[in-house]
Amino acid sequence: MKPVTATLTFIHTSDFQLGMTRKFLPPDAQSRFDAARLEAVAKLGELARDKGAEFIVVAGDVFEHNTLEPRTHERALEVLRALPVPVYLLPGNHDPLVADSIFTRREGVAEIDGVHVLRDFDPVEVREGVEIVGAPLTTKHASEDLCARAIAPLAPSENIRVLVGHGAVEGFGDQDNPSLISVAGLDNAASEGVIDYVALGDTHSTQDLSSSGRVWYSGSPETTDFHDRREGVAGGETDSGNALVVTVEKRGMESTVQVESVPVGEWTFEELAWEVAGPEDVDLILDQLRAYPHKDRTVIRYSITGTLGLEDTARLERGITKLSHAFAALYEHQRYMGLYLQPSDEELANLPLSGYAREAMAELAAAASAPSLPGEASDPVVRDALNLLFRLSEEAK
Repeated sequence: MKPVTATLTFIHTSDFQLGMTRKFLPPDAQSRFDAARLEAVAKLGELARDKGAEFIVVAGDVFEHNTLEPRTHERALEVLRALPVPVYLLPGNHDPLVADSIFTRREGVAEIDGVHVLRDFDPVEVREGVEIVGAPLTTKHASEDLCARAIAPLAPSENIRVLVGHGAVEGFGDQDNPSLISVAGLDNAASEGVIDYVALGDTHSTQDLSSSGRVWYSGSPETTDFHDRREGVAGGETDSGNALVVTVEKRGMESTVQVESVPVGEWTFEELAWEVAGPEDVDLILDQLRAYPHKDRTVIRYSITGTLGLEDTARLERGITKLSHAFAALYEHQRYMGLYLQPSDEELANLPLSGYAREAMAELAAAASAPSLPGEASDPVVRDALNLLFRLSEEAK
């Protein structure tokens, strides 16, 4: 008799880190960010319904800490309770399965119907022919490849097996770290029919880790950090805010896997850098910032290098200050700032100032155009004072 083809569709996600705070967000933006992170989890339930998924696996770091404020904890429980399909949660490095684990608390997440904590390495039967194998962290820092440990005792099977793990993989980070996950080892196990798909968490960007298409980081369902868009720099969260819809078909020991990445997040975090030399560059910066469609859920950290005169600097800073009220956060990355304020002789000559005011303007202009160390930007306090004096002189015209 020919083996029957089994089919499974599920949602792979990770790194909710519910309870996360961002120090650069003002209180009102932090509240919106908190709400958006919960909404992203709720959207996973909608996605599961739309795609006919049987369950959701969360590959670690469900919570930011094992100790959360009661309000944050209760809201998290409510959103998990409302999910329309079973959900399987893996303890990660932010919320390891230690003595005071959030996963074992009375009246907590483990007591919600339909929510299952992957507490050990034993396969969990979801239904006939489908198993989930967890590799939970029982300490904040693992001392071995937990995925390899989880699959070591397993034999090839006609059941569909999903391995759920959390951590860095070989090729990333400290190569002497014994906890690094071997993707090659997982691919080999998949080729032998031991496992069929590996759902990983830790990195917050979506990433296909193997040529087989069976080992994935889902990334966080809501963006948490900056996508670095500076020229010549590629890094940060380059593709976060997604969930993966995974479909596995297995016939005997052989399986095929299809993975669809679906956007569910709404926030944008970007690192930008501009070089300026004149008024057209000021226009470019302000136009680029104005073009962002959802500023209330957009965070921009920026750096500016180059030299501008008084009028252009004042117009740039007025424009950025005005726009900052619309953005969730819009602020300088001080480490990379290299903006010099250098008034032209004509600008200084045309200022309606005299006496002490003109002398003060001259001193500030000299300080702004001559930073204390080579390569430093003008002192922002000096720039602010110079701009203030310039605005006052303009109002006096």
